[in-house]
Order: sequence, then structure tokens, then C-alpha cells
Amino acid sequence: MSWLSPVELIGYLASALVVASLAMTSVVRLRTISLVGSVTFVVYGVLIGSIPIVITNAAIAVLNVYFLRRELGGGRALGASPIAADAPFLGDFLSSHLDDIHQSQPDFQRVEPGDWCLLLTRDGLPAGALVGRREGSTLDVTLDYVMHAYRDSRLGEWLYSTGAKVFREAGITTVRAHPTTAVHTAYLRGVGFADDRAATGVGGALVRTVG
Repeated sequence: MSWLSPVELIGYLASALVVASLAMTSVVRLRTISLVGSVTFVVYGVLIGSIPIVITNAAIAVLNVYFLRRELGGGRALGASPIAADAPFLGDFLSSHLDDIHQSQPDFQRVEPGDWCLLLTRDGLPAGALVGRREGSTLDVTLDYVMHAYRDSRLGEWLYSTGAKVFREAGITTVRAHPTTAVHTAYLRGVGFADDRAATGVGGALVRTVG
């Protein structure tokens, strides 16, 4: 029986990593796995003495590092723009992503008249939405959604820190959420939400001060 040599195993591993990266729906994960795959290919190229493989994959590794730094280091243009609750684009956007929304926020069905809404963008393109109902200076969030491809892009973290001026300009100082799934709760805590100790009788409420 013929066994694969260690060098061949490295080559197959590199190939598997590159193929796996193409299956990723998250931009950050795609770039990360592609980076590991290209570095592994560089090692393989060195071991078999193939300069073209080394040069090609070294260039791919550099590009992956560049785009990862842009993605995670604030190089992307993130935005949040108020949008009318009855805007056709918002309705179409949310309905087309409703199945994905229900993975973390199963209670959301539609935007109601009078809701306060934000369209979240990345490099000028739609990336998510936030919907809530105002009670004075408090916004009760009914939806806080970012498309799967951009969930590692720190859009939520940006919204509640640097991007929080969009709340302040609207007179909102507190954002309150009522997560019903573990994944949504973990996300909210990750972007700075804490238990709402002032909300007596409200189970599972989390709040974030933005004013």
C-alpha cells in the first residue's frame, strides 16, 4: 500500500483550506481561511522547489492580510441612516432576509407603522437594519440585524460606539432589547448591553446607554 508523503499531505491540506474558504459566507472567515491556505501552499511550494507556487500564494497571503486589516481595523466605511418604516426598500430587504433573521430573532415579523428604523450600510451597500419603538428617549428594539456575510465586520460594535451619534441626533439616549435566543443575547452583551435593573417585571431585558 502506498502512503502519502508528508509533503503531499501538506499540499492536500493547502488545497482543502482553499476550497473550504470558498464555502464561507462570512467575509472575515473567508479571508482568514484563505490566508492559512495560501501560507500552507507557500510551505508546500518551498518543499517541492516550485517558485511559481511560492510567488503566487505569497501574493495571495499579502492580499488576504491587507483585506483583513481593512475589515477589522476600521478601514471599511460603516454607516447608519434613518429610513421610513414604510419605505419599500426596507420592507423588501427585511422580507428577503426573514429566514436568516428568525435564526436569532424568531419573534420579528414586520415593521409596524410608527417604528423608528435605521438602515445599516457597509461601503455604501445595505448590510443590516435596526428597528424599534420609541418611548421618550428610550428605543425598544424589535430587530437588530446584520447580514451573515458582515457579522464579523464589527458593524454592531461600531453602531453602539462611534456610530451612536445617529441615536443622539434623534434624541435617543437608551436602547433596550429583549433577546429570546442565546445567540442574540451573546451578541448584545458583546456590544455593551447589560441587564436592565431598572425595568421591574421585564424578563430578560438588556440596555445600552448611547446618549
